[in-house]
Amino acid sequence: MLKFAMLKWLGLSLLAVLLDQLSKLWVAHDMQLYQSINVMPYVNLTYVHNTGAAFSFLSEAGGWQRWFFAALAIVISTVIAVWLSRLKAQETLMAVSLSLVLGGAIGNLIDRLAYGYVIDFLDVYIASWHWPAFNVADSAITLGVVLMLLESFGVGKAKE
Repeated sequence: MLKFAMLKWLGLSLLAVLLDQLSKLWVAHDMQLYQSINVMPYVNLTYVHNTGAAFSFLSEAGGWQRWFFAALAIVISTVIAVWLSRLKAQETLMAVSLSLVLGGAIGNLIDRLAYGYVIDFLDVYIASWHWPAFNVADSAITLGVVLMLLESFGVGKAKE
């Protein structure tokens, strides 16, 4: 049976999934593929499809990567859900970080299963150098990993 505390963290994961999917639906509906809109200095909305993983890793692999990355996301999501269920009540920062990673993984998994690619649209750049486009799910995963690293260095832990 799910603990009440775990439901709170799964709610955070669900929020990340909803924000991710709604933003992707908006971009896919209102923009043309490869269209770019300047939002502010150093930030564009640029609609792209990513058939690979982070930084378009394996994007030219021929199609098998869709199922590989989908299976990987399912395994990782399962491990994270089990990990979340085993956390102690005071491990709040770890619960937040795992919830964000879980929500991001599921957000990108939905795209991969539904379309065969992930919708990316956030384009950060300096001069002519562009960071690879990303999305809300990627942002949730990144924030979750940063929080996990901070927690591993003792941030958020009660003093003994």
